Amino acid sequence: MRQSSIGHFHYHSGILHCEGISAELLAKEFGTPLYVYSRATLVQQFQAIRTAFMEIPTTICFSVKSCSTLAILDVLRENGAGFDIVSGGELFRVVKAGGDPRKTVYSGVGKTDAEIVQALELDILMFNVESEAELDNIQNIAASLGRVATVALRLNPDVDPHTHAKTTTGKKENKFGIDFASASRIIHNIAQQPNIRLLGIDLHLGSPIYDVNPYRQAMEKVYEFVTQHRSPRSPLEYINAGGGYGIVYRNQKVPSFAAYADAIIPWVKKLGCRLIIEPGRSIAGNAAVLLTKVIYDKDNGHKYFTIVDAGMNDLVRPAMYDSYHFCWPVRSAEPPPADLFSSHLAESYFHREDEEKKTDFSHRDLDVSGLRRSDIVGPICESSDCFAKGRRIPPPNRGDILALFSAGAYGFSMASTYNSRPRAAEVMVDGDHCRVIRARETYASLINGEIL
Repeated sequence: MRQSSIGHFHYHSGILHCEGISAELLAKEFGTPLYVYSRATLVQQFQAIRTAFMEIPTTICFSVKSCSTLAILDVLRENGAGFDIVSGGELFRVVKAGGDPRKTVYSGVGKTDAEIVQALELDILMFNVESEAELDNIQNIAASLGRVATVALRLNPDVDPHTHAKTTTGKKENKFGIDFASASRIIHNIAQQPNIRLLGIDLHLGSPIYDVNPYRQAMEKVYEFVTQHRSPRSPLEYINAGGGYGIVYRNQKVPSFAAYADAIIPWVKKLGCRLIIEPGRSIAGNAAVLLTKVIYDKDNGHKYFTIVDAGMNDLVRPAMYDSYHFCWPVRSAEPPPADLFSSHLAESYFHREDEEKKTDFSHRDLDVSGLRRSDIVGPICESSDCFAKGRRIPPPNRGDILALFSAGAYGFSMASTYNSRPRAAEVMVDGDHCRVIRARETYASLINGEIL
């Protein structure tokens, strides 16, 4: 039998396993919907990035927004990660997970006064400042506390990363970062802000990015800017190149971490700077699957619907970004047509799928592989509660368990209780052992804090 795998998720004897444990057994023991994480994949991805960027001093700050569960942060902390945060709640999580504030950078366009005070008191590494108004506010708050705030200016390089419009962050029409002319003026006036220490320059282009050229274009602009604006008052010791590296969701051609590094490192090296990077998706994305049970198989005479117990409240990416998540039963006579989604069988599967996107559903028979086209949908009262349209999968039976792959980044971290649905449980697998890292919410927990 063919073996098929992505990360440390693999089919063995026709059953999906996470490392050494059957996904079927996990679903039976812990219920569904269920997020299942592979510790080995998290560590493997982090170490691969560290190896790719080891030529120069690099601090890898994991993007907490991508996957914020404490146990995940703890694994990465143990392996040497710093953290990239965008809220006071994320900073609270980092500290609770044992993370070092001195290896934490604070991004985001709308930091509140309370959040700035919290970060200053914890002595974070630096703020990534997104506007002149924010910098003035940090100066005033730092002065009131008798502290000096360390900052980097987040530049908007106006580079198109060719990713989804909702996840592009480095173009001039985006809300993020400071234009070059304003940044130049800020640096020239920095002496008027004695409670600010300008440590570096920051940028972030968006995510996921499957081409290294946008990084190269942005870094060239940063190189020229730093060369022109360095001074004893503004030494600009750090370059923060952000994150955004792509992952395999289906059969995309994804650059290696070394390719991303080759586009970034030469510019940083010529400047003699220390590098900060902020990967999130590329570490956590393929470190988890979402397990969900088939509730009903519905035929409306026009098309089939596979109705599952996970909903858009559990995994909102398909509804919000039209994103693709590969889906397959955890028990299958044949493993899915994917070997890291790059085999010739995967190419054939996805090519056929692309061809059928614009066709109607009048052809409802099984194909030669025994697959049937079906919309995979959840129970939420929204037509957007759909994980896949016209997806070719083995015909499901009530009670079957399906796996939605590549669910580790922006999966649970974006989950909600919409439709008053308790959020899913999370489980971490480490070899032949597993443990719950977040208990399943209950109806009672849904109303915690509410007052009748």
